[in-house]
Amino acid sequence: MINVSDPHPQHTPRSLIVTLYGAYGRFAAGPVPVAELIRLLAAVGVDAPSVRSSVSRLKRRGLLLPARTARGAAGYQVSDEARQLLEDGDRRIYATAPYADEGWVLAVFSVPESERQKRHVLRSRLARLGFGTAAPGVWIAPARLYEETRHALVRLGLDTYVDFFRGDHLGFSPTADAVARWWDLAAIAEQHEAFLDRHAPVLRSWERRPDTPPEEAYRDYLLALDSWRRLPYADPGLPARLLPGDWPGTRSAAVFRALHERLRDAGAAFAVPQGDTERTGRGCP
Repeated sequence: MINVSDPHPQHTPRSLIVTLYGAYGRFAAGPVPVAELIRLLAAVGVDAPSVRSSVSRLKRRGLLLPARTARGAAGYQVSDEARQLLEDGDRRIYATAPYADEGWVLAVFSVPESERQKRHVLRSRLARLGFGTAAPGVWIAPARLYEETRHALVRLGLDTYVDFFRGDHLGFSPTADAVARWWDLAAIAEQHEAFLDRHAPVLRSWERRPDTPPEEAYRDYLLALDSWRRLPYADPGLPARLLPGDWPGTRSAAVFRALHERLRDAGAAFAVPQGDTERTGRGCP
C-alpha cells in the first residue's frame, strides 16, 4: 500500500510558478516577461528573489526556456516537455465526469541490481502517478492512466524496464477490499478534507458576492489550483462503488469545479494582458 504525501502541502514558489503556467502562462502569445512573473507571484505573497531562484531551478530542469518577448524583454516559456506534462495533467485536474469501471492497468518492472537507483525512481514515479501496490513489484491503477504513465516513463528513459498489462480483478476477495489494501484511502481522504478546510470557505465567500474583481479572483484561483492539482495524483479516481461512503473526494472536486467556473476567467483579466493569448478561453479544458 502506498502512503501519500503531506495532506497539508505548502504553496512553494516553485509550485506556484508551475501552477501559473498551467493556468495562464502557457496560453500567452509569447514568453512571459520576468517582470510579469514577479508581479503575478507577488499577488500570492512570493517575493522577487524567490521568483528568480525558483525560475532558475525550473530552467535547469528543462521545464522553462529563456526567451525574449516581442519587445525584447527577458522572459520564459514552457518547454515541449513541460507542455506535455501540463496537457497530461489537464485530463486529471479538470475532469468533470465520475470515473467509470474501465478495468485496470498493471505495471511490472525489472531493474538490474547494477541500476538499482532507477528502481527507486520507477517506484517513486508510479506512486506519484497514482499507482497502488497489488503485490511486491506489481503496481496497479485505473486503466485510463496508461497513456499518461507511458508518456512519463518514456520521458524519463525508464520505459525499457516496464511491461504493462490491462485486465479485470478476478481475485477471491471483493475488489473494494483489495482497493483498500492497494491504496491508503484514509490518507487520501485526509488530503481531500484538508482541501475542503482551506478552500470551501473561500467558495462560500465568493458565493455571497455579486462582483468578481480580477486580482482577487486570480489570487484565490491560483491558490486553489495549486492545492488541488496534487489531489488527482494522490487519488487515482476510483469508481464510487469501490470507495467508502461519503467519500470527501466528491465534495472537494465539486468545490474546485465551482471555484474554477467562478474565478478562472475573471482572474485571466489580471494574469494575461487583453489580446495576449494564443486561443481565447483556452486557459484549461
